[in-house]
Amino acid sequence: MTRTVIGVEGMMCGMCEAHICDAIRKAVPSAKKVTASRGKKEAVFLSEVPVDEEIIKKAIDETGYSCVSVKTEPYEKRGLFGRR
Repeated sequence: MTRTVIGVEGMMCGMCEAHICDAIRKAVPSAKKVTASRGKKEAVFLSEVPVDEEIIKKAIDETGYSCVSVKTEPYEKRGLFGRR
């Protein structure tokens, strides 16, 4: 699994967060656990394989928000109470 963290500028409310999540789900149909936080100025999702950064940047920028960074890192699913 891969965890992708996207830096997003311009989110002001819960509806903005929803727009970002929808854009990610549309651009990356295999995305799981998609979340966005206006406070943290980021969106996060999981996928089986790394996703092309240009696809993500284009999807975010087309919504009117600014994609300022894309970071991909390995993700290991943890079990109950943080056990592996």
